[in-house]
Amino acid sequence: MDPNETPEPRSNNSRVLLWVALVLVLLGINGVLFYLNQQKGQQNEVLTTEVKAKDSKLQEQIKQYEALKADFERQSQELQALGLSNDSLTAKIAAVNADLLKLRSFKAGSFSIAQQNLFKQRAQNLEGQLRKKDDDIAQLKKDNETLYTETTTLKEKQNKLADTISTVVRSNKELTEKVGIASRLQADNIKVAIITSKNKEKEDDKEEFKAKRVEKVKVTFNLARNDVSPKETKAIYMRILEPDGAALYNLSTGGGTFTVDGQEAFYTQKQDVVFDNSKQKLEFIYAKGAEYKKGLHTVELYESGQLMGKTTFTLK
Repeated sequence: MDPNETPEPRSNNSRVLLWVALVLVLLGINGVLFYLNQQKGQQNEVLTTEVKAKDSKLQEQIKQYEALKADFERQSQELQALGLSNDSLTAKIAAVNADLLKLRSFKAGSFSIAQQNLFKQRAQNLEGQLRKKDDDIAQLKKDNETLYTETTTLKEKQNKLADTISTVVRSNKELTEKVGIASRLQADNIKVAIITSKNKEKEDDKEEFKAKRVEKVKVTFNLARNDVSPKETKAIYMRILEPDGAALYNLSTGGGTFTVDGQEAFYTQKQDVVFDNSKQKLEFIYAKGAEYKKGLHTVELYESGQLMGKTTFTLK
């Protein structure tokens, strides 16, 4: 055998060992790679879970701030309905809008725990302010309802009082009118006589006289009792109407004008008499100073523009 020649079996064993070592190395490398892949997969799962959790928190915060914004806007509308304004609410709505812009600008993975805590704390503070303002608005509504009730009650009382006053005024007016009517004086026992040119007085139950003999006309009557009419000076007017309806009127014999039923009228004579409710007797004596017309004459007696009584006489 050649001493330089390597024995064949030993060489084969070395090769086998080399392959075995190589396989073991490859298996080790594969094991390490497999382990690293598993670790990476687990890390990815953890990261994915964390991102989803952050995204969920972010969406919750966005919804919470949107709800806060809606509530603050509701409060502002309620105050406006009450006729009030509140600058602090306007400022809060602007601040919530600014926070919403920040929250919506975050990416799911960039919303850190510190930021979550910060926005959560701010939301809690805003919710506390919101509840306090709701309590204030509720009290304002209650006060307004009480005030409305009191105002309505007061208006009802005022309306009732106005109705009562109107009724009293109307009653007083009616009473005044009744008293006015009741206080009107009446003329009783009206009689007409004539005085001739010889100064003789003639009476006739038929109240018919000869015109050519009449110099003066004498009218007598009594003021009827009236317990309502005040005892005071009364202006008594007499009108003698000729057959054609014209009133005998002469300033020189005491004639003038006065108002009857809102119209100006002529009177023949006037007397101012102190009424004493004693059925006092009054008389008028009128001289025309010219020939009297023949026909039916009317005598009317007035006090305060109201007719007291009348009678007629005829001149033939």
